[in-house]
Amino acid sequence: MDSILVTGNSALNGVIPVAGSKNACLTLMPATLLSEEPLTLTNAPQLSDIRTMGALLESLGTEVNSLQGGKVIVLDTRAISTHTADYDIVRKMRASILVLGPMLARGGHAVVSLPGGCAIGARPVDLHLRGLEVLGAELDLRDGYVHAKASGGLKGATFEFPFVSVGATENVLMAATLAKGTTVLKNAAREPEIVDLAECLIKMGAQIEGHGTSMLTIQGVDSLQGATHPVVPDRIELGTYMLAPAICGGKINFTGGCRALVGAFADKLEEVGISIEESNTGLVVERKDNRVTAVDVTTEPYPGFPTDLQAQMMALLCTAEGTSVLEETIFENRFMHAPELMRMGAQIDVSGGTAKVTGVDQLKSAPVMATDLRASVSLILAALAAEGETVVSRVYHLDRGYERVEEKLSACGARIERISG
Repeated sequence: MDSILVTGNSALNGVIPVAGSKNACLTLMPATLLSEEPLTLTNAPQLSDIRTMGALLESLGTEVNSLQGGKVIVLDTRAISTHTADYDIVRKMRASILVLGPMLARGGHAVVSLPGGCAIGARPVDLHLRGLEVLGAELDLRDGYVHAKASGGLKGATFEFPFVSVGATENVLMAATLAKGTTVLKNAAREPEIVDLAECLIKMGAQIEGHGTSMLTIQGVDSLQGATHPVVPDRIELGTYMLAPAICGGKINFTGGCRALVGAFADKLEEVGISIEESNTGLVVERKDNRVTAVDVTTEPYPGFPTDLQAQMMALLCTAEGTSVLEETIFENRFMHAPELMRMGAQIDVSGGTAKVTGVDQLKSAPVMATDLRASVSLILAALAAEGETVVSRVYHLDRGYERVEEKLSACGARIERISG
């Protein structure tokens, strides 16, 4: 099992290109199930999760072709050969549940295993199922699978999410594009990934209004066509790497970066003392003073502070002057990185969904273990600022969501290498 070796205490300077969004690409890929014509995605990230989704779609009958080193993915689902998404593939990644809505909408039935993914809380799929039921799906959960059918086809309806759910919004939105009549989704998620999906579906012939707001209106159509669509830049990768010069010092230009993707996060970085400037090519992030100051953070649905940047932000605040309070409101059990950061000398007190972080002058190297995707990169960020050599183990989580981490950080002066095990 691979590990990452980091030697800390070096300022970082240089350029980091921002990859296409993992979360957006994982949402766009199942849209191929809605059409008999090819869907081509450009600016795709080269990640293990993308390969897993590709394997899942191939198991359902999709022809998947990866071009230009994986940056272009051509998906052709002329026919869905099987309507069963098996546990062996689905268990690897939570986003697999997103094949349910498209298969149900196009073929009238689907059998999908309950999904897996990072162990950061229950993250139930009940809102996905409730939304599809409102559209007329008949559902039966047995033996770890969702058995769904819509014998007469899905029918438009109004559904209000009791709380904001990105995945459920995506699943129900895709299903509604082929439902008969008009669907109105209230309290829908507003994330850039939702907007990106809606824009792709519109290119395919869907009739969607309101994307980017909390109310989506979808007029169902008989069929969707093929399209070519660029994947939006990854706001979580952008935010993660913006923390590298913040925690280590230095100045990095993030090509392809856009402040609108990370507005609430960027506001917090400026609050702790980090300079963020927009350039012709992206965003330039610089830490000018020796130490950042403490700040309180509460995770919220978009456009609030992203839960997927909470672990990374905690790494920075471990080195801040003063005491910070981080409140996690999206997922329970998402402070599993805290004990590992404490092994490096961090002072963290976790109580339920709140973590109090008192900054220290210097983090120390230690062997640490990644528990999930975002936790893994938070430990790498902490290691970049730590004194000595830190080994981060179980980095297979990292490869699910970050493209060429060692290469991107090394290009800016980080002393980081992968150790094959």
